[in-house]
Amino acid sequence: MIRDIIDINDFTILLEAANSEEPSVDSCFFEEPIIAVAFYGAGNVDLTVKYGDNQKKFNYTKGLTLSFYADKNVEFVHSVSASKPLECIVIATTLRNIDKLPNQEGELFGEMLNQLVFPTDHYVEGPGFFMTHEMQQIVDQVFHSKYEGKAKMMFFRSQMTLLLAHFFGQLSAMSEETIPGEERKKLQLAREILAKNLETPPSLSELSKQIGLNTFKLKKEFKELFGVPVFKYLQNERLNTAHDIIRKKKMTIQEAAWHVGYDSLSSFSNAFAKKFGFRPSEIKG
Repeated sequence: MIRDIIDINDFTILLEAANSEEPSVDSCFFEEPIIAVAFYGAGNVDLTVKYGDNQKKFNYTKGLTLSFYADKNVEFVHSVSASKPLECIVIATTLRNIDKLPNQEGELFGEMLNQLVFPTDHYVEGPGFFMTHEMQQIVDQVFHSKYEGKAKMMFFRSQMTLLLAHFFGQLSAMSEETIPGEERKKLQLAREILAKNLETPPSLSELSKQIGLNTFKLKKEFKELFGVPVFKYLQNERLNTAHDIIRKKKMTIQEAAWHVGYDSLSSFSNAFAKKFGFRPSEIKG
């Protein structure tokens, strides 16, 4: 279990990562009322939020961005297992610091997360969505950074600011979206189907039938919602999964390539280098 807490201006950053061969539970509380945005990486860990007699469960967190208000009576429980490791970044600020945030950030919180600034319960859930490709890249880079010392801290600070900027930018874009709610659910289902079938993914027409959305809408609205075309998303998922497998030394490079659907090792290595900037053989565990 890795848990780092870093203070940046009036924000507190919580960085959590955990991987366990045996199922385990990680629980955390916040000492004072906070407004926060959580960004979940590749692990797809299960999350349960408990407050009083209430609880809210999230069974598919991979790529999820979740905003919330929570006081000291709220418990956040992550259920970790070998197939569902934890990767989570939480950017939080206290209610008393909202007006002190620099660069008019406090105004953004007040305008776009009003229900969190003026909470009505111990836990209030704000807007949430699955991250864009750009946001996922930032989260991946934070967890797999090769920087050390002062350079690592400079990189970390810049990425947190960038994540928040993308978060509020996406919220603004969502308010103008024309994709109906039911179609959004179908597109999220398509995303899950692809993520669970990396080695033998369905064709575009098969995926279209499975989710009940015609191919034209699937292609157009998937890119609009997630920021990348359907099979670019698939490629990114394949490479992210392979990176994680190789880094944790669960398979050889060849086995990892086969596991995510690459028959050619050279094609896999080239695609990997194009995405991450280094070859699979250069990964440090």
